[in-house]
Parts: sequence; structure tokens; C-alpha cells
Amino acid sequence: MYACSPRPEPLSLLPSDAVILAFGDSLTAGTGAEPPQSYPAQLERLTGHRVINAGRPGELSSAGLERLPALLDLHEPGLLILTHGGNDLLRRMNSGQTRNNLSEMVALARARGIEVVLVAVPSPTLLRLRNEPLYGELASALRIPIEERSLAHILSRDNLKADPIHPNAEGYRYLAESIHQLLLDSGALLAR
Repeated sequence: MYACSPRPEPLSLLPSDAVILAFGDSLTAGTGAEPPQSYPAQLERLTGHRVINAGRPGELSSAGLERLPALLDLHEPGLLILTHGGNDLLRRMNSGQTRNNLSEMVALARARGIEVVLVAVPSPTLLRLRNEPLYGELASALRIPIEERSLAHILSRDNLKADPIHPNAEGYRYLAESIHQLLLDSGALLAR
């Protein structure tokens, strides 16, 4: 299941009233589909937990790092799903800085007792989509669960995307189902 070692720490079982914060850019916001078809909205239906969509289209990871603390304090989530850095990759920004920003986001959540799941964003290439290595490296170093297959799969198939960089409703459904399965496998959820 996990491509990187050491294996991630298992997640704690989310209490039934726990909130999940889905944090990221346009991939979290649901660009390319209607709001009820975004991955956070579909994940909410799958899990039975309230999932807050904190996606901001076009946001760089540096801006996300500034925005995250207030959202963590406001919503007090039991789990953070972090899908960020895609705009950094599109602008070919320094991957080391993106990694540092994502690492700081994880640290902010952990300092508040919030567990984190990372979703890998693929690198744009001419030949084919592949995951940006920084996501697997970060997940391994921090021992956090990572969903690293779905977005590359979705964005390499025309029937699952609305445009070259955003899923359509069916693509977001695929992503939500993949994250849901990861949460089950990692111990955050029990099968319903």
C-alpha cells in the first residue's frame, strides 16, 4: 500500500463528531466540478463526518502556510487532509521550499494534536504525469499516511478530468474514494 518506508504511524480512530479539514488549492476547492461534486463533499458523504472544504484556487504553499493556523484554530479538526503545492509545481518553484512549507503545515497540525494525511500532487511533464518525489519523501520522513496514486491516475485520463490540471466530478469521486480507503486502512475510520 505504501511506497515509502518506514511505514507511517497508524491514525487514531476519529470520534463520531470529529471534523475533517480538507486543506489545499483548486484540487481541494473542486475546480472543474460543481461544489457538491468536490472531493471534500463526496468524502463527507462516504465517511459520515463533516468535511470542511478549505481549498483556495491558485494558492501557493507559502500562502497556504500563512492561512492554515487560523483554520486549525477555528475548526479544531480531528484530521487534516493536506493536498497542496500544485501551483508551486506549475510555476516551477523551488521544490525544497515547497517541501519545507508542507512540513511546516504538518508541524502546525501536530502541535495542536491533529493528525495529517498527505495527498501527492503530480509533476507536470511532457511525457506523462508522475508524483513529485517530495511528497513521498516528506510522508516517509514524517511517518504520515499518503495517498500517492489517485491524482496522477485521474489527470492522465481524459474521462476523469475537466481540463489539463483539474479533475471532473467523476475524477473527484475517484479521489474521494481513494482517500476514504486510505482512512479505513490507516485506522482513522471503521467500515460502515
